[in-house]
Amino acid sequence: MTSRMASSELKKNLEAEEMILTGGLKCLLPHVLRRIIRCNRLSISNTSGMAEGYKQANVVILHESLADDFEKFCHANNGPLPLLYRSKPGDWKCPTLSSDSDIRTDCLQYKIYEHGACTGSLKSLKEYSEQLKDMVTFYLGCSFSFEKAVQNAGIPIRNVEQKCNVSMYKTAVPCYSVSTFRCNLVVTMRPIPESKLEAAVLATSESKEAHGAPIHMGDPGLLGIQDLSKPDYGDPVHLHPGDIPVFWACGVTGVEAVINCRAPLAFTHSPGCMFITDLKNDNVTVRSSREVPQVRCISQDPLHYSIVSAEAAQKIKTLETLIGIDPGDRGIIHLHRQDELLKACLSISHARSVLITTGFPTHFAYEPPEENDGPPGALAIAAILQALEKEVAIVTDQRAMNLNKKIIEEAVQLGILKRPVPLLSYQRESADSALMFLCENGNPGRPRFDHLIAIERAGMAADGNYYNARKVNIKHLVDPIDELFLAAQTIPGVTTTGVGDGGNELGMGKVKDAVKKHIKDGDVIACDVEADFTIVAGVSNWGGYAIACALYILSTCEIHDRYLRKAVGFPPLEKKVIWLSALPSVTKMFVVLFY
Repeated sequence: MTSRMASSELKKNLEAEEMILTGGLKCLLPHVLRRIIRCNRLSISNTSGMAEGYKQANVVILHESLADDFEKFCHANNGPLPLLYRSKPGDWKCPTLSSDSDIRTDCLQYKIYEHGACTGSLKSLKEYSEQLKDMVTFYLGCSFSFEKAVQNAGIPIRNVEQKCNVSMYKTAVPCYSVSTFRCNLVVTMRPIPESKLEAAVLATSESKEAHGAPIHMGDPGLLGIQDLSKPDYGDPVHLHPGDIPVFWACGVTGVEAVINCRAPLAFTHSPGCMFITDLKNDNVTVRSSREVPQVRCISQDPLHYSIVSAEAAQKIKTLETLIGIDPGDRGIIHLHRQDELLKACLSISHARSVLITTGFPTHFAYEPPEENDGPPGALAIAAILQALEKEVAIVTDQRAMNLNKKIIEEAVQLGILKRPVPLLSYQRESADSALMFLCENGNPGRPRFDHLIAIERAGMAADGNYYNARKVNIKHLVDPIDELFLAAQTIPGVTTTGVGDGGNELGMGKVKDAVKKHIKDGDVIACDVEADFTIVAGVSNWGGYAIACALYILSTCEIHDRYLRKAVGFPPLEKKVIWLSALPSVTKMFVVLFY
């Protein structure tokens, strides 16, 4: 009987080898591949592209005393660590994932860790069978599982083309810690043609057991990755012209957690050498059109894309249409640029620190000369930014500091602001004054603010003067805050938004040709200073209110929230009430205007 079984096993192996020669590894069924791996008959370095259409898994093996905490760590960081199966102590099989497997032998290669140090690589764990009796195996989803879906969407898998392992990088993004398990996120990188970015997001977003949608698209430096040619795990994968580096959460995060917990003994798969399951990748959830993710570019330097649901994008588009109503029939419809509100708010959503400026002294014969359009909108933006736990400050004219201080104090007393907003002024003292103001010690690599917003702020015209709508020069009342927006154009990672209702406001330089053509006296009054995003409203305050509401919509959009927190930690559901209470209302704005 034993001889007959051995002969049968040999026959199966020979048949499998024949399939390798004729059909390739990608065509083999998982149980056949596991059998070949078990017999140590493959000389390949990774399982990417193998058993197409079947799920692969990262593996972490820990002592049973650590298992409960590690499971909690997985649930707290389910982007990088989607838990497929947890074994019982000493159980080498995983019946819900495979019918015939042995975790001691069925990965191409293993790593052994002792007190946080990698002490070797192994082809088999059988020599540790006694120790494994007290250990628990975790099977975690892997991005190799979605490769077939990506290819079916017409997107190339560059590492498969280049016959190498995928690139994996440690990031500066901290995971949610649980007990002794704490580490930074690890990501995989796949070069994706720019025209295929949205298709790549669509192809992977519902494969939650394989890490789901990307967590970053664009400049690797934004994740703390300094050099794509030097991955921490795997192989360097070369980008083709037009490719964008796209990053997915990676199960090797579990390896980093094992290292940092310093367990006396632990095992993992060797990165790229996955356990291949019998589960097909055909359990994709059918979603409504409202839940379809959309991709938007929000910065060119550094290159940065964001994600939002179609439903949230449509709501923000509706807001943009509403604020575009022109009560004065001044022709502002010609200044409108589609999706600027969405792109501006996506950029602000990613920002850590925001600087707001407002103030248009159009009533030059009065004291104070400011109109009441601008400050209420600025307060609405500041309130939602505080609720979202972002840093926010306001910069205004030196002569208007006391006025704005009183406005802020009253807003705090009335509960519109949670706390006072730092109030700043800017004066040009030297050629690098703007850079010194925006960056620590004038270093463009250390900006104090990620985003600048001007709302109903007098903007400099082409002749260097500042004009109100009646073509009156008010330069003597305006500090050169435009210089901050000009300097921001030279600082990587700092983006700007201008909100206006007539074309002579700071940031409207982006639409100056339309201002000159369609706005009365536009050839004189048009602001010459551009912002990255230009929001045109019938009344500038409306633009501020729309920004506040759009930021709320984005914060409550599950697709955007996951991308923002890089798929680690938990959705901030308990904060929705706080965000909602920070939104502008008719009552709040009436009090601000007439208090």
